[in-house]
Amino acid sequence: MIDIKLLRENPEEFAQKIKARGSDIDIDHILKLDKEFKELSLSVQRLREERNKASKEKNIEKGKEIKEKLEKVEHQLKILENNLKEFLLKLPNIALKEVPVGDESKNKIVKTVGKPIKFNFVPKDHLEIGEKLGIIDVERAAKVSGSRFAYLKGDGALLEFAIVQFVLEKLTKEGFIPVVPPVLIKKEITDELGYWHGNKNEITNNEEYYWLHEPNEDQGMYLVGTAEHAVVPMHKNETFSEKDLPKRYIAFSSAFRREAGSYGKDTKGILRVHQFDKLEMISFVKPEDDDAERKKLLSIAESLVSELGFSYQLVRLATKDTSFPAAETIDIEIWMPAQNKYRETHSISTTTDFQARRLNIKYQDSGEKKFVHILNGTAFAIGRTIVAILENYQQEDGSVLIPKVLQKYIGNSVIKSQK
Repeated sequence: MIDIKLLRENPEEFAQKIKARGSDIDIDHILKLDKEFKELSLSVQRLREERNKASKEKNIEKGKEIKEKLEKVEHQLKILENNLKEFLLKLPNIALKEVPVGDESKNKIVKTVGKPIKFNFVPKDHLEIGEKLGIIDVERAAKVSGSRFAYLKGDGALLEFAIVQFVLEKLTKEGFIPVVPPVLIKKEITDELGYWHGNKNEITNNEEYYWLHEPNEDQGMYLVGTAEHAVVPMHKNETFSEKDLPKRYIAFSSAFRREAGSYGKDTKGILRVHQFDKLEMISFVKPEDDDAERKKLLSIAESLVSELGFSYQLVRLATKDTSFPAAETIDIEIWMPAQNKYRETHSISTTTDFQARRLNIKYQDSGEKKFVHILNGTAFAIGRTIVAILENYQQEDGSVLIPKVLQKYIGNSVIKSQK
């Protein structure tokens, strides 16, 4: 949630920044509600003072009259407060100044690392490779679960666990706390996270995520689209001690997405599936440490990608391509030979104090409580990482070399046909 002080201090500048995020929320209307709320709050305060005075003077009739009036005004205040909050919840986070303004066509390539691998044969796509090796099975998954699900078998399954072990070994040394979170979260938590409040992402018609029960005000459990959906709200209504920050987690969970609107080659194999596993970094830091933490998470993600030997590029997303709660997102895109292009595999984002305000997560700074900044970053989306390994390490005979850093976890250096 945005600090309403920002709106009050410079409404015109704020309105421009909100428009740059693709929002058409009426800032003037919010300020009008805010003014009415402050005025009504003063009325409530005065009535309470009059009630207390009447009580001290033992003026029962006057006290009763004031009480009835106070109850009505307090009810009006509550309605107005909820109305104001509803509008504030629909305001996206403000983009950092480095973020390009515009839609995805304005996304900016920050740098490219390494050169795309070249083969002396026509490279196969990951699905053809995986099926011939007997490590990916989408046909049987379709029989059991429907389209866009998959079984990982044999060395395919071992490859997933090798990636998990590789990441955990590295990040626990960096002070990250491993966590396996729940994958079902309450509707109220999704509201507070702020992923559904964009113009095209209202929870009632959201085409991206799965839920159990029809969503309404009282019920609805949602399947997480990434581990951060369950880990960020873990500290809801809590206050960190300053000495406990930064607090860093490396979370492993399954993730669930409808992937509505995707088509063509993306829907084949395991590049875009409805269920996949993911390793996610989440950090809670003091505001002044946000920039350094962004650089740290990005550095770790780049290091992981580099150690697997991939060519990649960094892309800073534009304002309208950045998720609702994020102030900045930098994607890592890994080279996929069969597609002859880079594909997004990682996202590193800061939500500044946006989610912390909605979830009431603070830290103690001397005698004052302040909102933390919350950041998240992909360590590996495992399915897409396996896609990248199969395509970049494929051999002409159909086998696939295992990246050196993963070999000790699998106990082998090559994947051969397991049929």
